[in-house]
Amino acid sequence: MTDHADVAIIGGGIVGLAVARDLLARRPDLRLIVLERESELATHQSGHNSGVLHAGVYYAPGSLKARLCREGKADLEAYAEERGIPFERCGKLIVALQQDELPRLEALRERATANGVSGLEVVGRERMAEIEPHSAGIRALWSPETGIIDFRRVALAYAEDVRASGGTILTDRTVTAVSPRPEGLVLSTSGGDLVAGHVIACAGLWADRVAAMSDDAGPERIVPFRGDYYSLQPEARHLTRGLIYPVPDPRFPFLGVHFTKRIDGEVWAGPNAVLAFARTGYRRRDVDLRDLFGTLADPAFRRLARKFWRTGAAEFWRDWSKRSFVR
Repeated sequence: MTDHADVAIIGGGIVGLAVARDLLARRPDLRLIVLERESELATHQSGHNSGVLHAGVYYAPGSLKARLCREGKADLEAYAEERGIPFERCGKLIVALQQDELPRLEALRERATANGVSGLEVVGRERMAEIEPHSAGIRALWSPETGIIDFRRVALAYAEDVRASGGTILTDRTVTAVSPRPEGLVLSTSGGDLVAGHVIACAGLWADRVAAMSDDAGPERIVPFRGDYYSLQPEARHLTRGLIYPVPDPRFPFLGVHFTKRIDGEVWAGPNAVLAFARTGYRRRDVDLRDLFGTLADPAFRRLARKFWRTGAAEFWRDWSKRSFVR
């Protein structure tokens, strides 16, 4: 039996479910189907993140990222209040440890101000001690509106909304091909074919492979990096009241190792950034040869590796040595 839909969405993470929810709110008459390859929803990027509601400190002023971060945070907080999903504006302290970090800290302040981030404050040691008594540094940027939430819980609430609005969510449905035919776009899946008038890909870690099923794959490739965290023991959680971040190094697309209060009360320390040997390689022993060979064959990754091999080697060492990681 072949399923039919006006719109098929590939990917049952927070993005795919949010798109489905919004489409059904605009067009309640749509026959809409979400296809998710796993047996549960939102188990990858949506469920493997630090849970931070960023206020918009880091993004280039005037960019879509900056605007959507600010507007999206406000919309998500309103939705969480409506649905009874816990969140907390615990605030973020971005700490400069050395004099040479101060120009970058000031640049962050200017960027965040241009982005309309409210409540920003440049603080010295005395005020830092009031906000985070156990932090160290010479100066910091305080963003009191930064918050925390459980994004997987949000995604599952979106799924409830989709179903309540008449949408269908099919799990254990890996999409293997997309073929244009007179009757529409035919999606070959692990659970049979689906014919759709329109297809929207929200495939996350598999975005490049799903794009390759179309006539316009694009040059982008997914290169997976794994971030490890340690959790503070319960008796040590009081050492962090909210979020403590370093001034980011502009050479890397990462925000640096930080302390993150979680909505469940845990405090995480991390992450590092280690090349993963599988797209869903959340453990050191997870290896997928197709994923690994694809990474090693990618010219962009090889350029990155040549330039930053020392940094990468150090991250690998800290991945194996807890003592080095903690230091």
